[in-house]
Amino acid sequence: MIDASFGVPVIRHWGRLVEGPVTAERWPDAPARPGSVDVTPPISVIPTHGDGFPGRPGLAGHRRGGRVWSPRFVPHSVTRDESTVTITAVDAIAELTLTSTFMMRPDGVIVVSVSLRNDGDSPYMLDAFGPTIPIDESAVELGVLSGRWAGEFRFHRFDWPIGAWTAENRLGRTSHEHPPFVWATSRDASEWSGDVWGLHLAWSGNHVAYAERLVDGRRYVQLGELFHPGEMCVYPGESIAAPDVVLVHSSNGFGPASWGFHAEARRRLPRTLGPRPVLLNTWEAVYFDHDQAKLLHLADLAAHVGIERFVLDDGWFGSRRSDRSGLGDWFVSSDVYPDGLRPLIEHVRGLGMEFGLWVEPEMANPDSDVLRAHPDWVLATDGYEPVLGRRQVVLDLTRADVFAHVLGRLDALLSENDVSYVKWDMNRPLVQASNRDGKAAAHDQTMATYRLFDEIRRRHPKVEFESCSSGGGRVDFGIVSRVERFWTSDNNDPIARQRIQRGASLFLPPEIMGTHVGPSPAHTTGRETSMVFRAITAFFGHMGVEADLTAMSEADRADLATAIGHHKSLRHVLHGGRSLRIESPDGTIVHGVVSMDGREAVVACAWIAVDVRPFSVRVPLVADGLRVRVLLASQHGPTEIGLGPDGDLVFPAGAAETAVLVHLSAS
Repeated sequence: MIDASFGVPVIRHWGRLVEGPVTAERWPDAPARPGSVDVTPPISVIPTHGDGFPGRPGLAGHRRGGRVWSPRFVPHSVTRDESTVTITAVDAIAELTLTSTFMMRPDGVIVVSVSLRNDGDSPYMLDAFGPTIPIDESAVELGVLSGRWAGEFRFHRFDWPIGAWTAENRLGRTSHEHPPFVWATSRDASEWSGDVWGLHLAWSGNHVAYAERLVDGRRYVQLGELFHPGEMCVYPGESIAAPDVVLVHSSNGFGPASWGFHAEARRRLPRTLGPRPVLLNTWEAVYFDHDQAKLLHLADLAAHVGIERFVLDDGWFGSRRSDRSGLGDWFVSSDVYPDGLRPLIEHVRGLGMEFGLWVEPEMANPDSDVLRAHPDWVLATDGYEPVLGRRQVVLDLTRADVFAHVLGRLDALLSENDVSYVKWDMNRPLVQASNRDGKAAAHDQTMATYRLFDEIRRRHPKVEFESCSSGGGRVDFGIVSRVERFWTSDNNDPIARQRIQRGASLFLPPEIMGTHVGPSPAHTTGRETSMVFRAITAFFGHMGVEADLTAMSEADRADLATAIGHHKSLRHVLHGGRSLRIESPDGTIVHGVVSMDGREAVVACAWIAVDVRPFSVRVPLVADGLRVRVLLASQHGPTEIGLGPDGDLVFPAGAAETAVLVHLSAS
């Protein structure tokens, strides 16, 4: 329920369905407290200090000299249609207009958008701006995601404290550390029970997440863009829109709540996706050693095991024989490819596969032709030595000449070569990122990156794109409208990946989550695992391979081909169904996907504890009336896991990392 009478709209209730008449009286304002203001202000979508709100204002700014720093809005207009309510409020003294839009999706997802217009004749300096969402007082716990490179999407759940919890991100991308997803839950919430409220800021740059429990017991979550000092100024007659906040709720636990996020991600995709082609990425197979003979052989073996898309990763351009030079020089290297990429592409296409290419358009090495010719193209602060990351700097895409150059090179690559797929990487954060005027430019750089994606997609509408940022550093619903896939992590160790993918599945549907079969031992951890275990782990997403097929045994290639075959036969379930995260005994991860009609499911159970089990473990399957088939089961020594006589999955004693893949279908 939305109340527009206060000035700035107030969300009186969202979440559990209520019976009876929906009126404001059912959700009264908090009573005044002694020692406070006479009327306790509600938690509006943009609460302000001028209204007496005791928490963090949703809008902070001022005009020259610090004037009109504390606005107070009054109602102006309300418009609505079947799915959207738009409410405007004005402050004639501050000369500001605030517009709040609430879009209600048929599946219960809510999208909140706010914008601010400067109606005055002087600039309005903006320090903070973002929607504030009240949370029911039955939500006593918070759940957040955190992580690092090769360890993304770790889910943490904790008691909601008195006072505030906050996470701030200044890295210029969504980040590994603090992706902007916040969950509020009842005490008893689990995967399939309890009340769960989920909130996400659809933005790929700097942000702040803030959750507060006021002393009177009221709770709210605030999500918005984080601005550097002096970064954001709204000029006369101009407006700024805050990133969307996506809201989901379930009274039946995290599982159904995450389906709301999945549905919204699918709606925002740039195109309707069918079954996703299995791909091979060359990175962990060859790194920078682009030997054409090996790549041709790798392509032959890829086609043999059932690969449908061959992606050439870093190292094909300029002087890029390592990460020390050549980045930004988007010309095919004549040293490695004297005849260009055409012979390799034609070979790949002749094998029935699509061809993909890796780029990192936002960055350059100092040791590059582009920066030798244009040293002023760096997004940095004059007078300071730029801080390097992975031996590279950031290009200032806010400049028209830099933007035009990068767009031109990408356009030429895709026009001159038969490329169906682009893996777009961003391997370092922004540090002291200033434009030519010395002003902080993280916001403008993010918007320029969006424009670059949009324009290259407009020119090449058939090409698919993947968002990668040292793995899962840029995964959000702002970039999802520009890509068909996210690279979830640079860590292909299947034990680590089981946890990473489980965290990512809270908000990403399987078909846009990149999941690869890596080498053994894993290059990030050195851990050895069986091919079947790796394949089962990669099965539940946009499946791929990132390993040297030329170095694999025949037996491993045969197991891989079998797994890819099963994957292709079940993509109609995997790439359009509902994800399941099933609670299971310690040391196991059980998850799956069920078709929308409920007649088919694919379920995997993995033992991820690194120690040897001294006893057998049983995981019950609810499979009454269903046909159950074990498709793949990894083996450790003389034993393998599989179905017990009562239909349960059985992990025998003595086996360490093991997994089973099961297909269930209606009889």
